[in-house]
Amino acid sequence: MSNLLSRLVEPWYPATAIGLEKGMASVVQLERVKGSLCKLRRAATFSIDASLVKPSFDEPNVENVPQLAAVLKELASSAGLLRQKRWSLSLPEATTRTLVLTLESPSVSASELQDVLRWKIERGFGATLEELSISKERLQKDSQGRDRYFVIAVKKAILAEYEAVLQAIGWRAGLILPRHLGEAQWLIRNGSVGDSLLLSGSSNGFTGVIFRDKHPLIVRTVTCNEDEFEDEFYRLLLFYRDRSAPEDGTGQGLSRLMIIGEGITKERAGEIVNETTGGDLRPLGAEELGLQLPSRDFSFDSIAAPAGLATLSW
Repeated sequence: MSNLLSRLVEPWYPATAIGLEKGMASVVQLERVKGSLCKLRRAATFSIDASLVKPSFDEPNVENVPQLAAVLKELASSAGLLRQKRWSLSLPEATTRTLVLTLESPSVSASELQDVLRWKIERGFGATLEELSISKERLQKDSQGRDRYFVIAVKKAILAEYEAVLQAIGWRAGLILPRHLGEAQWLIRNGSVGDSLLLSGSSNGFTGVIFRDKHPLIVRTVTCNEDEFEDEFYRLLLFYRDRSAPEDGTGQGLSRLMIIGEGITKERAGEIVNETTGGDLRPLGAEELGLQLPSRDFSFDSIAAPAGLATLSW
């Protein structure tokens, strides 16, 4: 089985990272201050033509490799990072798919396990295993003792498009992950008692991830209109509250909240979380998550994903 991370991750993790989305590109370089605290050493963000990156799981994302390469080269130059050769890359959310797969019954052999996983992966992602680059991690068993796997998938042909862009500049990719996993590093790296929620929104919907003990507990990617956003977010939280939230005496429930991106204001998202779970949380800011920004005018949302990947350099 092809493994996305084992094929792309080298023994190093660069402190420089690129973030790509439709209409937006960013580059960052982080510097460690002390402990888990870090600061932006260099960064730049460009609004780019929407035609340069067309995020999709099934369709081509980059039709003009030289043009996108030229934009990234100019972006890196503006940030003083043109000489950097090693980068991590945050892919657009719609380019990848992420699932938590649960096995209904234990497999009797390794070959049976692989057959079951193959069937679930192909069914879940709507593509054959041969078409996909896959990364999977075994998670803790669920409350019923069933095995669970966290699986990330991207089409090999689409991944090759992004690799070709970097190669055109003479850059190498040390780590390539979907946007929400870059953003999630800010929750994972500092640790906490209780569960953590990441809501990563866009104009097309959102991805919600709830972590327990630094591992994904629930992952939901929802495509919806802006007027459906709140209802869909409520559904995610109700599922967590009714199915997965710790019972009295067994855990802390939601203790940290990170809201990134479009589709809903941070204040409203926080209200929905507290109304649904009975908590008293507010969305965490950059400094509370461990990142010092050069000024209050600098948008954490625009660089959270690549900067999160850059934290993996130490």
